[in-house]
Amino acid sequence: MDELLGRKTPHSAPAEQAVIGSMLIDSRCIPEVLERLKADEFYIKLNHDIYETIYAMFSYGQTIDPVTVLDQMKVRGVYQDNCENYLAEVMRITPTAANVLEYAAIVRDRALLRRLSETADEINNMVYEGAGEAETMLEAAERKIYALRQGRNVGGLMPISSVVQNVFDSLSEAASSGNKIPGISTGLPDLDRTILGLNKSELILIAARPGMGKTSIALNMALHAAMNLGKTVAIFSLEMSREQLTTRLLSRAALVPSQNLLTGQLSEQQWRAISDAAQSLSATDIRIDDNPTLTVSDMNAQCRRVQDLDLVVIDYLQLMQSAGSGHSWSNESRTQAVSDISRMLKIMAKELNIPVICLSQLSRANESRQDKRPMLSDLRESGAIEQDADVVIGLYRDGYYNKECENPNLAEAIILKNRKGSTGTVELSWLPEYTTFGSTERRHDDES
Repeated sequence: MDELLGRKTPHSAPAEQAVIGSMLIDSRCIPEVLERLKADEFYIKLNHDIYETIYAMFSYGQTIDPVTVLDQMKVRGVYQDNCENYLAEVMRITPTAANVLEYAAIVRDRALLRRLSETADEINNMVYEGAGEAETMLEAAERKIYALRQGRNVGGLMPISSVVQNVFDSLSEAASSGNKIPGISTGLPDLDRTILGLNKSELILIAARPGMGKTSIALNMALHAAMNLGKTVAIFSLEMSREQLTTRLLSRAALVPSQNLLTGQLSEQQWRAISDAAQSLSATDIRIDDNPTLTVSDMNAQCRRVQDLDLVVIDYLQLMQSAGSGHSWSNESRTQAVSDISRMLKIMAKELNIPVICLSQLSRANESRQDKRPMLSDLRESGAIEQDADVVIGLYRDGYYNKECENPNLAEAIILKNRKGSTGTVELSWLPEYTTFGSTERRHDDES
């Protein structure tokens, strides 16, 4: 298209050559360059092939110099007759390897301009082809631009070699981190061991009847991620106000009974604890939106504007408006509406590449059973919720139904679905004075 219009496709041949020349002159700079550049950011085909060869050689710990690179290019089938002279020339014209990161930045900048141009063409074609309503096309355009900001391909088929490299990089990162779980810790070690933390691209559903503590456990996870792990967390509350949520967070952080916070009846020691907790909480990066009319599209758009977002919490699913419609459920099928919303939440988790925790009400079906522990079939207006979710956790407290039970503060996190592993029941401690949960370090696996 650019050639037809007489426009020059953005690229810098000297910068591409200088990156390759620097890597061949001084192999010590290779790790830093590989962290910043991908092979597909090179415009010139030969430069792309040389860089991809060096990338593969480095991944397998092979020695990198002009001779070994030429040999591997032959093995990979990308060798050309002029390759030997070309490598010698790029090394000769490279001013210094000391400026390799500046050269790499130029290559990345030009690659981003090319992708921006391609994305603009796609959006333009979409508009003129009348591919949908304006709101739908705006959402699609925002997704494409967000993908560019995140440095990801906007779509299309990806070679398995690139995917393998991504997996290899993730494995290396996990191994070097020393963490026993790959995802963000929930703050509940026994639960972490079962679901392996809150992982990227996952939709985690926490389901329970009212009063079981689903909001409390979600806030517990959010607070731990922000305060103890330094994560950026977005909370969308369609039921409670910002002030109510913050009061709960303060109670948990300060270990001061929430009732005391609500009444203001605080001892001098509790005032000090609240003051310290308020300072710590203010230093975290927790964002709260309490607009009760939010749609998934609204949330997605807000999340895209938050830099380095790590976790999203939504309270709760059945209060959300139908995706993109702005209409309440009185005008459409509740089941279909929930199905649409759950699907969009899963897409949102994938696009943002972060875990999304969504709370959900259970139907009254369990109330008629002798065993009132939640089941997947109890998901209210379930539709496709259980299909879209990667992890489904049902909360149960026997003390809620049976006041005479032996341990009224014993809670169960029942793993009803877990794409990464086993299901079963994790026992938790319910701390009613702080409206939160603690770990008991006990777990019961399913026999199956």
